[in-house]
Amino acid sequence: MTELQTTPRPRRPRPKAVRLTEAAAARVTEIMANAAKPYVGLRVGVKNGGCAGQEYTFAYAEEIGAMDEVVEDKGVTILIDPKAILFLIGSEIDYETTKLASKFVFRNPNQTDACGCGESVTIIPAKALDVD
Repeated sequence: MTELQTTPRPRRPRPKAVRLTEAAAARVTEIMANAAKPYVGLRVGVKNGGCAGQEYTFAYAEEIGAMDEVVEDKGVTILIDPKAILFLIGSEIDYETTKLASKFVFRNPNQTDACGCGESVTIIPAKALDVD
C-alpha cells in the first residue's frame, strides 16, 4: 500500500475589501501629505445616521487597531473597522470634481438606497463566504 502525500495548496490572494480610483488615491495622498501630523492611514467606516439610515465616514488614523482590516491600494493605507467591513466589501471610492463641488464618492454594490442629498445611504451587509 502506498502512502499519499499531500502538499498544501497555495492560498489565492484575497481580494481587497475596498478599492480606490486613481483620482481618490491622488487626493488622499495630497491630503495626508498636508496633514498637521503624520498619520498611518485613512480610516473608512459606516455609522448610523441621516435620513436613509447610514452614512460613510472618513478620518485620519493615528494607529492601526488590532481588528482593523488593512487595505493597501495605490500607495494609500485604508483602515476599515471590523463592524463596517461587511457593509463595504466590493466598494470603490472615487474623488469627483464638478463645477459646484469636490467630494469622495462611494460606489458600493451593497448599497440599496440613498437620500436625495446623497449624504445618507441604506446598505445591506454582504454575505460572508466560506472560502478555503
